[in-house]
Amino acid sequence: MELWPWLTAALLLALLLLQLSRSAKFYAKIGLYCVLCFTVSAVAVVVCLLRHGGRTVENMSIISWFIRSFKYLYGLRFEVKGRQKLEEDRPCVIISNHQSILDMMGLMEVLPDRCVQIAKRELLFLGPVGLIMYLGGVLFINRQRSRMAMTVISDVGERMVREKLKVWIYPEGTRNDNGGLLPFKKGAFYLAIQAQVPIIPVVYSSFSSFYNYKTKLFTPGTVKVEVLDAIPTAGLTIADVPELLNTCQQAMRTTFFHVSQLPQENGAPAGPDAQASQ
Repeated sequence: MELWPWLTAALLLALLLLQLSRSAKFYAKIGLYCVLCFTVSAVAVVVCLLRHGGRTVENMSIISWFIRSFKYLYGLRFEVKGRQKLEEDRPCVIISNHQSILDMMGLMEVLPDRCVQIAKRELLFLGPVGLIMYLGGVLFINRQRSRMAMTVISDVGERMVREKLKVWIYPEGTRNDNGGLLPFKKGAFYLAIQAQVPIIPVVYSSFSSFYNYKTKLFTPGTVKVEVLDAIPTAGLTIADVPELLNTCQQAMRTTFFHVSQLPQENGAPAGPDAQASQ
């Protein structure tokens, strides 16, 4: 029995579904994104090992080069304002809002030299993705064990000053779909105060105009990225963490609604159109 007629029919049916179904298009693009992440990670592992021989922050430039190419496939544009603020040769803590699995493309678009990320430990076990993160110097923490996580944060503070590293953290701790910013966790601010290094907030506009998990929207689009002025921590103590956290969150929240061109009422998003993507 010939298989070609059946394969051809299946292919045509799949193409028809993609044309007719918004959900099918959405899941096809997400599936392709995941396949790209695993495939590119496997290739990048080989390149990083050949180039640097093991785990080092210098591998992040290689990883960034691979990931930045994704935007051409998905038709995404990044308009960055204030990029030079990230390029100063000094240790600092960088914080940004966290919206979806697409954030990785946005991160790599503006990632400065000698910058590592702090990520949840579970990501370490994602096959080649976890391996390439490890080789890139990503610092993994177990969020279920707060005491251990704080020990890692303490060690990071000493290392970032000694090695002049920048550390990128998502202070919300998880992706959100509430059209704004989730309450910040304190780890990034403890780290900055402990190391006496500035905090640089980075704000990405809402993805909701081109990506929305609930409505299965995934089209080409533009992301506006604004790097805010550095917020100093010199002279601050642990007692100042709540005020520092609030200062950063308010600045990022105001900028988020501004660059996203979303309405804001009494510090909250207004209307259904203000809902950000998952």
